[in-house]
Amino acid sequence: MHISPDEIIYWQYGFFKLNATLVFTWAVMLVLVISAYLITRKLNSKVHRSRWQNGLEIIVITIMQQIAEAGLAKPKQYMGFLGTLFLFIAMTNLLTIIPHFEPPTGSLSTTVALAFCVFISVPFYGIKNKGLKEYLLSYTQPTLFMLPFNIIGELSRTLALAVRLFGNMMSGAMIIAILLVISPLIFPVIMSILGLLTGMVQAYIFFVLASVYIAAASVINKHQSLTLHPPKPMTPKEK
Repeated sequence: MHISPDEIIYWQYGFFKLNATLVFTWAVMLVLVISAYLITRKLNSKVHRSRWQNGLEIIVITIMQQIAEAGLAKPKQYMGFLGTLFLFIAMTNLLTIIPHFEPPTGSLSTTVALAFCVFISVPFYGIKNKGLKEYLLSYTQPTLFMLPFNIIGELSRTLALAVRLFGNMMSGAMIIAILLVISPLIFPVIMSILGLLTGMVQAYIFFVLASVYIAAASVINKHQSLTLHPPKPMTPKEK
């Protein structure tokens, strides 16, 4: 039994290692790229559409609705990043039904990389929507005393994202491996189905948390906006 797909080495030359995490990460990305190409190559706006196009539209609309519900006013602006995060984690879990497939999210290096992407995206979208000055001042809200605590909060929630996803994925894989030894016929099938459900839930939670973090950094606070940009006094004509 292995704890992480990092332990499975397919090729090594000196310090360079080709482990299962890298192999299956690229395999998942390849599946997503090929699927996207096959589904979108014959898109049409007619009444009769293919099942694949209808399925894709349902997924896209659902993701955009979830982004909007997280508090982001323009879902299309975040669709590329947040949608890709969700689809990658979801596809990683769906492919576990294939024998000998090792989910990359079972590696701490993968979950840390995903969490780091969220960590970078928060200031990126925050500065893009609010401007550099307003974004930096948000760390001092409601008082300057909160500056170190807000910075620690940014770092701790990134770590929590990585560890939460890694822990849930690793624990599910280990439980299935243990049940395979105890009862190789009945329990593994049930746990595999529950593992798929748990994996999809984890993909949704990761997606929602990333959306909320970006929304918190991107939405302009009304009071702060008035403080930084007070309304101009009305002229006699305007009065």
